[in-house]
Amino acid sequence: MRDIFIRAEGDEGLSEGRLREALTAAADAAGAGIRKVLILPPDYTRLHSGAGFITNFLYHELTRRGVDADIMPALGTHVPMTDEQISSMYGDIPKERFIVHDWRHDVVKIGDVPGDYVASVTGGLWTDGVPVEVNRRLVSGEYGLILSVGQVVPHEVVGMSNHTKNIFVGAGGSAMINCSHMIGAVCGMERMMGRADTPVRKIFDYASDHFLRGGPLVYALTVTTAPAGKIRIHGLFIGEGRKCFEEAAALSVEKNVDFVPRSLDFCAVMLDPSEFRSTWLGNKAVYRTRMAMADGGTLLILAPGVERFGEDPECDRLIRKYGYSGRDRILEALKSPENSDLRENLSAAAHLIHGSSEGRFRVIYAVERISREEIEAAGYESAEYAAAAEMIGLCSLSPGPNRIRGGGEIFYIPNPALGLWIAGDRFGRPTA
Repeated sequence: MRDIFIRAEGDEGLSEGRLREALTAAADAAGAGIRKVLILPPDYTRLHSGAGFITNFLYHELTRRGVDADIMPALGTHVPMTDEQISSMYGDIPKERFIVHDWRHDVVKIGDVPGDYVASVTGGLWTDGVPVEVNRRLVSGEYGLILSVGQVVPHEVVGMSNHTKNIFVGAGGSAMINCSHMIGAVCGMERMMGRADTPVRKIFDYASDHFLRGGPLVYALTVTTAPAGKIRIHGLFIGEGRKCFEEAAALSVEKNVDFVPRSLDFCAVMLDPSEFRSTWLGNKAVYRTRMAMADGGTLLILAPGVERFGEDPECDRLIRKYGYSGRDRILEALKSPENSDLRENLSAAAHLIHGSSEGRFRVIYAVERISREEIEAAGYESAEYAAAAEMIGLCSLSPGPNRIRGGGEIFYIPNPALGLWIAGDRFGRPTA
């Protein structure tokens, strides 16, 4: 398939007409001589990716051409989507066309990224090989094309999300997910976020080049913003190789990285209750702001929908047991023979590192559906959502800096999933 790259010229995003034209051309190419296609879109945690519209359009265009199309949301470790979420995001695609990815059981091993390669790209911080697992359907031969749809945006594990990550994490198995997340945590988020070339990205690309080489895999990548909740697709990049990712990543830095002039003393982040039900997802509020937060500052996370910690019962249990206690304490816990449960779930260990401010700034979760005792036992401060929202005048806040009652200043972020916030000139400066 030839590359199809389109960008919006202004800030309003691509028109629906331009998107339909590009997607029709992609469907023409994808449907030529192919009887069955598997579409891998993001799940509800990427509601603002534009992938819902794209998936719906491609499904109908492919089926109109006589192609049998299945949809398997790239859940990774997330809980399966509800019927209501499927309808909200993907529209009128029949529910029976959807397949649930099971990251713990419904996968096959297709190779290993060798330890010497991993050591070379991590600077010796990780020397073990990485098992490569994917959902069995990706390599079963039953599909003439795998169409991976998704959003490129700054990401705490891989630097910039999507592309090969959608395959090896979104549709991957526990071994790859665990190892890649822990490698990202050991290498350090500040060295990763907002960058297209990172140790974890190189591991994913190695796996793709060596174990999926020659496979029928095409990417359709978006770059979006969502001011006032309205999705704007600024670029659509469709292609088989890495070029589509590089183009999307460069545009995402322009659209999704917010350079604030100075470190933030007080930042409030809103978690949409329809999108964020766990700290596993909600901690994007921590990941995406940590490079902007001042030492001794306060991060207030407004989380009326958060009702649990993990996205599955085992991860939830591990978070409750070990808490968001920081890099050194989690690495020490991994060494203890008593903590085999944590060693067997390295993605949870990595999440506990990512979700900690390392004592550098306060993290306050303002909640309705989980108790103060539970929040504090997990390592955060707790507040009551309604009282916190009233205290900061939530209804009157605009994205960015605001003056509040009493003369103070608060920086407000309405959705942490859509960006990365960095103070001053920290972007591009390596950290120790």
